[in-house]
Amino acid sequence: MSELLLNAFIIGIGATLFMDLWALFQKHVLHLPSLDYALVGRWAGHLARGHRFTGHVTNAEAIPNERALGWTIHYLTGLILAAIFLAIAPADWMQAPTVGPALLFGAISVLAPFLILQPGLGAGIAASRTPKPNAARIKSLVIHLMFGFGLYLSGVAWVAMSG
Repeated sequence: MSELLLNAFIIGIGATLFMDLWALFQKHVLHLPSLDYALVGRWAGHLARGHRFTGHVTNAEAIPNERALGWTIHYLTGLILAAIFLAIAPADWMQAPTVGPALLFGAISVLAPFLILQPGLGAGIAASRTPKPNAARIKSLVIHLMFGFGLYLSGVAWVAMSG
């Protein structure tokens, strides 16, 4: 169990970092806006206080340290997703990581923002309340595929460093 947690920590941090690097590329090179993690923190902070709102999270009152809370949640989510992936991945994946299972998991992981985060932020299920829902869906899928690719790259790097 401790080996799974260590692997999930290393690979989850690496995959989330890779995803964030992709988001920076999208923002600065492709000029596509990225998620403001302060809004994730605001949403979570209000939920923790028992407040639920039906509008967009930008209309909710800001909470102290919401940006730090949002980024913490983002990385914790990456760690949890990595642990789930490693728990269900082929038994030999940690010895010889392959890209297929990691990309498939990344694609499936897009269900989290579609069904939890986007509705929570006021964007609707699968960004249905956004001005361009299909563009938002594709962007979410691509960023989660990058998370999956990050799982693979982090797995390869971790195996190389620890072997």
